[in-house]
Order: sequence, then structure tokens, then C-alpha cells
Amino acid sequence: MTVNEIRELAKKKGVKAGKMKKSELVRAIQQAEGNPCCFDTGHAAECGEEKCLWREDCS
Repeated sequence: MTVNEIRELAKKKGVKAGKMKKSELVRAIQQAEGNPCCFDTGHAAECGEEKCLWREDCS
């Protein structure tokens, strides 16, 4: 997913993207959705969220 697509999704979720980097923006969206803010934190191997929208880009 491109940064512009993520910004659009953020806007729909009520998240103000400002100058956030991709990782910060995804975690803000996760928080807005009530999910753990875990994107790109190094815990992808043990998170267990196989159907996560961000799984492919996570590390």
C-alpha cells in the first residue's frame, strides 16, 4: 500500500496524517481502530494477526 493510500485510509478513520512517516501513520490508524499499535515494531513474528491489513509490510 502506498503512503498516499494510507493517508486516504487515515483520513477516513479520522486520523490527521500531518507529516507522519509511514510507520507512525499505520500505528495511528491501528490505534484509531482499537487495535494494538504494533506495525513495524519488530514483533511481526509473534503477533499472530495473520489477517492484518498491514501484515505484508510489517517487520
